[in-house]
Amino acid sequence: MDTESISPIPYCLYARKSSESDERQTMSIDSQIKEMTELAVKEGLQIRDIRSESHSAKDSGMRPVFSQIITDIRRSEFEGILTWAPDRLSRNAGDLGQLVDLMDQGKLRQIRTYSQTFTNDPAQKFLLMILCSQAKLENDQKGVNVKRGIRAKCEMGWRPGPAPIGYMNISQAGVKKIIPDPERAPLIKEIFELFGEGCWHGRDLKQTMDKAGFTTPTGKPIALSAIYRILKNPFYYGEFEYPTSTGSLYQGSHEPLISKYIFEKVQKKMTVPAKSKWGSVELDYKNIFRCGECGYRITGELKNRKLRNGRIRKHIYYHCTRTPFKKCGQPSITEQDLETEILRFIKENLGALKVSEELQESIRKYEQLRDHVLDNNGIISYGEDLDLVGYVKRVVRSGSRQAKRELIYGISPRPVLVKQKLLAHPT
Repeated sequence: MDTESISPIPYCLYARKSSESDERQTMSIDSQIKEMTELAVKEGLQIRDIRSESHSAKDSGMRPVFSQIITDIRRSEFEGILTWAPDRLSRNAGDLGQLVDLMDQGKLRQIRTYSQTFTNDPAQKFLLMILCSQAKLENDQKGVNVKRGIRAKCEMGWRPGPAPIGYMNISQAGVKKIIPDPERAPLIKEIFELFGEGCWHGRDLKQTMDKAGFTTPTGKPIALSAIYRILKNPFYYGEFEYPTSTGSLYQGSHEPLISKYIFEKVQKKMTVPAKSKWGSVELDYKNIFRCGECGYRITGELKNRKLRNGRIRKHIYYHCTRTPFKKCGQPSITEQDLETEILRFIKENLGALKVSEELQESIRKYEQLRDHVLDNNGIISYGEDLDLVGYVKRVVRSGSRQAKRELIYGISPRPVLVKQKLLAHPT
């Protein structure tokens, strides 16, 4: 005699609806419970418990309520599952395998849906596996289609997701576009050009942007880390990477804010040079001047001085490299005094100095950018003409090591160091 006709099957009514977009059309949990409860009353089914959850079934082991039902079936608390459709139970091979195993063990006697019944009969189990596998196939196919659609969108020049700061997402006549943000784009362009000149650091840019009242779309001041992310983003010269950190670049259909030349120049400035030998220090003016007495290069070294309060104060000194075969009595000079000498030397020899074309171009660009960004916006007023002297002041005060060295290499004749003074020719 059939055991299922001898003892009633205690059912657990299970309702599930995923919050993901692929199940937007699925009946609500309340509707599933209502329909299956009416079916149970109509057919005299014994519902011992009603359980529901809002989780996706595409990955196994990710639904706590379903996992508990499996555990309870193993404990013989339930012998049947009542649910709206097979895909409510499983859209993956792992969970489906657990259900079939319980059927094979005789612990799960029946699965009832709104229109079908599945028992331990081989044909019915096979049909259950087909329907659940079909649900998995639909899931996998949707994933493939989504990736294909995103890739096609990228190839057409449209970057998925929200536009980076300095741009806006808009929709015109149902067509989505990314356009420059008229409020933020001009200053974004300026920070690329300022940083590319090498005499501005990230904190200088942040200070300038804060004083200009620049804020993120959420109304907050821009963070320093966000500025560096902007400077590294190829989107601003017309290309974009998707997915991020994959190296896959696509040509965008949006309007670039800068040229690729400026972007590559910025990346070069941001590149961290390889670490030197352990214990060595990279100094700004090391090996670019010569000693006026013996002709050897001026080197530098970092010295630590311990104060009475226990703190350590660091000092940078420059001096002749000297040689045991040639005596040289020139004294050392601090970096601060050397920078004062650089400015004095250029001021006093302004008419006699020759400036390289590259340095002239840097000064010209710096003058244009400073006039536009600082003077026109009333952010900072130095009260000085932006000539070679003004450029030197800026570079010496806050320029990068590379900018300082390019400055010295860009003037001729290059001065020599004699008795802590920079001279055009040794006396």
